[in-house]
Amino acid sequence: MEFENIAKQFVDHYYNTFDTNRGALAGLYRENSMMTFQSDKKLGAATIAQKLAELPFQKVKHEIRSFESQPTPNDGIIILVAGALLVDEEQNPLNYAQTFQLVKDPAGAWFLFNDIFTLLV
Repeated sequence: MEFENIAKQFVDHYYNTFDTNRGALAGLYRENSMMTFQSDKKLGAATIAQKLAELPFQKVKHEIRSFESQPTPNDGIIILVAGALLVDEEQNPLNYAQTFQLVKDPAGAWFLFNDIFTLLV
């Protein structure tokens, strides 16, 4: 199914970019995008980019353990990712879950409408 291919490409791109240059993620969001990061809600691409830039670590490596995707109304895609991440020099991985909703803008380009991240402690 096409939505599964798009979801896989998105997940690979998102985490590769996050791990190497998280500032470049700003282009995935729009002014009506919302991110919730550990209960901290941010609205709009600029505010989300600022939140990502201010995260209190320099190095990060995500390990995707599983992800699932489904189509949503109006040709959107919802994606659930479960994994672990290592930050800076930490040796013990932190488990996380992240949910994304991808939708198309008026020009037909995919963007992140919703992004919800939580550590599983």
